[in-house]
Amino acid sequence: MHLKQSTNSKTGRTYLSMVRSYWDKEKRTSRTATVESFGYLDELELVHDDPISHFKKYVDEKKIEEKRDNSEYIITVNKNQTLDIGVQYRKNYGYIVIMKIFYELGLERFMLNWQQRNTKVEYSCATILKLLVISRILSPGSKKKAFEERTKYFEFERENLFELVDVYRFLSHLSGLEKKIQLHLHNRITKQYGRNLELVYYDVTNYYFEIDMEDDLRKKGWGKDGKKKPLVQMGLAMDADGIPISYELFPGNESEKLHLRPIIFELRSKYDSGKVIAVADSAQNTGNNIYYLDSGKQGYVFSQSIAGGSASFKKYVIDPAGYEWKGGEYKKKSRIERREIKVDFNRPDGSTYKKSVLVDQRQIVFYSEKYASRARSHREAIIKKAQRIIDNPAAYNKATSYGALKYVKNIEIDKSTGEFKDLESAPYLDIDKLREEEKYDGYYAIVTNVFDEGKDKGKFNDDKIIEIYRGLWRIEDSFKVTKSELETRPVNVSREDRIRAHFITCYLSLVIIRLIQKRMNYNHSPEKLIDAMNNLSCSSESENLFLFDYRSEVSEDLGEAFGLDFSKKRLTRKEIKKNLSSVKK
Repeated sequence: MHLKQSTNSKTGRTYLSMVRSYWDKEKRTSRTATVESFGYLDELELVHDDPISHFKKYVDEKKIEEKRDNSEYIITVNKNQTLDIGVQYRKNYGYIVIMKIFYELGLERFMLNWQQRNTKVEYSCATILKLLVISRILSPGSKKKAFEERTKYFEFERENLFELVDVYRFLSHLSGLEKKIQLHLHNRITKQYGRNLELVYYDVTNYYFEIDMEDDLRKKGWGKDGKKKPLVQMGLAMDADGIPISYELFPGNESEKLHLRPIIFELRSKYDSGKVIAVADSAQNTGNNIYYLDSGKQGYVFSQSIAGGSASFKKYVIDPAGYEWKGGEYKKKSRIERREIKVDFNRPDGSTYKKSVLVDQRQIVFYSEKYASRARSHREAIIKKAQRIIDNPAAYNKATSYGALKYVKNIEIDKSTGEFKDLESAPYLDIDKLREEEKYDGYYAIVTNVFDEGKDKGKFNDDKIIEIYRGLWRIEDSFKVTKSELETRPVNVSREDRIRAHFITCYLSLVIIRLIQKRMNYNHSPEKLIDAMNNLSCSSESENLFLFDYRSEVSEDLGEAFGLDFSKKRLTRKEIKKNLSSVKK
C-alpha cells in the first residue's frame, strides 16, 4: 500500500488516497485499487499542517498493522493440556449474517429507545432479543437452552450481561410490543428492501399445546389431523416476495374465516397500503369476506371448492364448451357471473341477520391431468381406509377414521364420546358420492373481483390470476419453516404474555430468514442457509487465534451477498470482533 496523489489537469486540484497495487492477469499489467480515500489536498490543509506527511505516516501504520495481522503465528502447546469445565471452545461465526439483517432492520435501536422510555431494568433488552433470535434460527429450543448456549457466540462471551431470570422477565415486556414491532419491521423493510403491498397473501395455521386445562389463548379446536386439541392459531399476511407483513394470534376455537378482514383493515389504516388484492385458499371464500373486500374496493383471489359450489357452477365446470386447451393435458376457461352471496349484517341492538347480496365475480376454471392423477391416487388411499372401517367398525372412532367417513353410509358417531354407536344394520360404501366426486378430478377453480378490463386491460388475464394464486405456496412454505427449521413448538413457556413473546421471536426469525433468501435471490432453501451458518464455526487454537474448518458453495454465496469473507482458515479474535462490529453500522 502507498499514498497516491492524483492531480486533475483541468482544475489543478490534488486528491489523496491510499491504494494497493496488484497484477491484472487479463490485461497483463500492474494496476491499483483504492483502499481508502482521504480527500482534496487544499481542503485537507485546513485540518492538517502537512497533509502529505500526515497521511504518509497513516499509511505506514496501516502497512505495519496489516503485516502484523498477516504474519505467521507460532503456537506452543502442551499435548497433555486438559479442557476446562464449562468453557465453550467452539464458537459460531455464521451468526454474523443474522446480525447484519438484525441491525439493518434497526431492531437494536428500536429496543434501546423503547427501554429508555418505558422500563428501568438494568439488563439490555436489545441484547436478550438478539440472543433469542439468533438461537431460534441456529439452535432452536427452550429459552433456558438459549441462555446456556449463549457463550458459543462471540457477542455474549462477557459474563453477567444478564441472568436466566432476566430472559423470562424480558418476555413479559416483549409481549406488549407485538403490533409495534410488526409495524416497525414493515417500515424498515419498505425502506431497505422495497415492499409491494398490491398483493397480500393470507393463510392460517395452528400450533397445538400439550396441556390439561385450556386458557384464554389456548382453546380446543380441530387440528390439521382431524383431532381436537388445545391450539393457538396464527393468521399470517405476506407480500409477493414471500416476506411476512404482519401476523395475528387467536384461540384455537375461533373460526379462521373471521380474521382476514381485520388484517386487511389494519394494512389499510396503519400500513398505508392503498388498494390490495387478498390471496387466500377456499377457507376465506365466504360471503362476508367477499362483500367486505368488494364494497371496500379491495381485490380478492380465492380458490373455490367445486364440490361445494352451486349446481349451475358444477355444470359449467364439467361442460366441455369454452375450454382452451394447452397441449393435451391442460385446459382453462373463464366467465363473469353475477352471483348471490349471503352476508351477515348488524342490527342496532348488536344482533346479526343474513341478507342476500348480488356481486359480479370472475370465475376461472382449469383442468390438469396431473391434478386428476393426484386426486385419484389420494382418494384410492381413503377408499381403502373406508373399506377397513366397514369391515371392522369397532376398531375405529371419529378421530382414527378422519377423512374416510364421508364415503361410509349407515354409520353414526356419539358426539359425546367420539365412538361409533351400535349399528342396527351393516355400513356400506357410498358409491353415489364416490362417482359424484370423481367427475371433478383434475379441475380447479379460482374466483376473483379483479377484472381484465378498463385500466387493467392486459394486466390481469386468466393466466396472470392463476399465477397470482399459485404464489400462495410461499406462505405455506413459511409455515413449514416455522414448524421445522425454527421449531416454533413445543412452546416451553406457559403464561400467555410469554407465549406471545415466543411467537414474536419466531416471527422475527422468519422475517430475517426470508430477507437473507431475498438478498441471495432465493438460490438456497432456509434449511441449507441455516446449515451453512451453523457450520461457519471455529475452534480456539490459542487465546486470540481461531481455526475454521468449513467452506462451501452456500457459504461463498452468503459471503458474496453480504460482503463478508468466509474463505479464511484462521482469524484473530481482533479480526472477528472487527467484522462483527462492521455489520452493526
